[in-house]
Amino acid sequence: MGKPIISFQQFSFKYHSQVEPTLKNITLTINQGEKVLILGPSGSGKSTLAHCLNGLVPFSFKGEMTGKLTIKGKETKDLDIFSLSKIVGTVLQDTDGQFIGLSVGEDIAFTLENEQVALEPMHKIVQETTQLVGVDSHIDYSIHELSGGLKQRVSLGGVLVEQDLDLLLFDEPLANLDPATGQYAMKLIDQIHQKQEKTVIVIEHRLEDALQLEFDRIIVIDEGEIVSDTSPNQLLASNVLDKVHIREPLYTKALKYSGSVIHPDQNPQHIDQFLLTETNKERLNTWQEHYQKEEKPIDSKPLLNLDQVNFSYEDKKVLTDLSFTIQRGEMISLVGKNGAGKSTLAKVICGFEKHSSGTIELDGQRIDQESIFKRANRIGFVLQNPNQMISKHLIFDEVALGLRLRNVSEKEVERRVHKVLQVCGLYPFRNWPISALSFGQKKRLTVASILVLEPEIIILDEPTAGQDLKHFTEIMDFLEQLNHLGVTIIFITHDMHLMLEYTSRALVLVDGQLIADQSPVDVLTNDLWIEQAHLKRTSLFDLAIKAEVEDPKQFINHFISYDRKVRKTWQ
Repeated sequence: MGKPIISFQQFSFKYHSQVEPTLKNITLTINQGEKVLILGPSGSGKSTLAHCLNGLVPFSFKGEMTGKLTIKGKETKDLDIFSLSKIVGTVLQDTDGQFIGLSVGEDIAFTLENEQVALEPMHKIVQETTQLVGVDSHIDYSIHELSGGLKQRVSLGGVLVEQDLDLLLFDEPLANLDPATGQYAMKLIDQIHQKQEKTVIVIEHRLEDALQLEFDRIIVIDEGEIVSDTSPNQLLASNVLDKVHIREPLYTKALKYSGSVIHPDQNPQHIDQFLLTETNKERLNTWQEHYQKEEKPIDSKPLLNLDQVNFSYEDKKVLTDLSFTIQRGEMISLVGKNGAGKSTLAKVICGFEKHSSGTIELDGQRIDQESIFKRANRIGFVLQNPNQMISKHLIFDEVALGLRLRNVSEKEVERRVHKVLQVCGLYPFRNWPISALSFGQKKRLTVASILVLEPEIIILDEPTAGQDLKHFTEIMDFLEQLNHLGVTIIFITHDMHLMLEYTSRALVLVDGQLIADQSPVDVLTNDLWIEQAHLKRTSLFDLAIKAEVEDPKQFINHFISYDRKVRKTWQ
């Protein structure tokens, strides 16, 4: 590796609005050309660390700094945010917040135009950059026409066009991507690292997916301090991740649950290269024998039925002959690659979009001609970003809004709002401003604002995106409690963990067509469906095959059951 490019020395930072510092006595060196992954639960300080590197701290987020932070030998306190942007390129988690231009070419050219680069060399640099990130065939497309995966490539191109950058910083690059597109994104980062010899820092929750990139080091942060700085293999052989509630790869977790000991020299960072000992195999098979199947009773009465539903946007066919039935009380997942039609299907069910043919029935009655308002009394839709749903200042008023629009008496409004806030764990904050809530609490608030209308079905778009394992567990256990109260739940998700652990069925969409309606275990062990829908085969299946387990699918179910029981002890 090259010489040091980043150096933190006894560095601490406290936001002006806080009593305690967010970062405490950080001492860390990152060398030129290294690939480093930064992990940590929500609120651990990892995002603040990233903001210190790209200059958002202290130039946008004010606070007190002590100690020393140098980048390329210069103290950041002596630089400005423009100077830092010439050294550190940042790709945000929310790519929409990074776009300037209306088209792909315009957005990537923005920095060059700002620097008054002549037209001919500008065209050449933009062409080379679009080829590098794989969007040269979309150079004239509007940004808003692109899928999540393509948007991420464009935002990366907008950073890479500044060719003198030394450091690339990626904030949750996998958060909004299907598994296969996420895999491509990590390969793309690796290719750019090799071609341009940049230093790469990735901040990510999804460790198992992130490990597709060969990191030199993984730094774990908890409560503002570095608790581990080591190689991927050494980290996976330790119990550090368990202590700070970060989800480790499922296969290493299963090994530890079985009582197996993992050594760094077994190469645990890759399941296909992992050296499984005979003792490991024996322990996994013995552990598997304790599995007891748990049956969740489902009301067999059909609730939602779609028959030969079609939808086109302008001249483009988006949904084709979709037919399926959802039973009352089910929790199901709707999965598929970015742009497969999942969100469009939800909009059609809710009435936001009008299907061109076919029928939609709710509880045996056709709702094709019902208004959005009438359907909203029975079908709720919770968007991925809670900020897109919130319109009031106070928590009580936000939850009461739908009832007041329906002219419900104020006495009944108060009764129902208080009841739903208690179910959602928000009752103590009922008179708080919404701005005081965390992101996870805002998610609960948007669910509460739908739940108060007493719908029969709730559709949730990526309810756990960007959540660490502890908050993932809290949100999903909360939604499971709602399900036990009789609410039927549909998840639109790229999260294979959510799909495996919490849903009994998976509807798999590819280019607007339903290719599978099976159990999640059946879907994530079928290579054809996985390839078509850009999913990812569960590493538990690969581990079961390596361990020569008699029934791999039963092994997966045992892990899911066991893991959830362990996580319930956290609460």
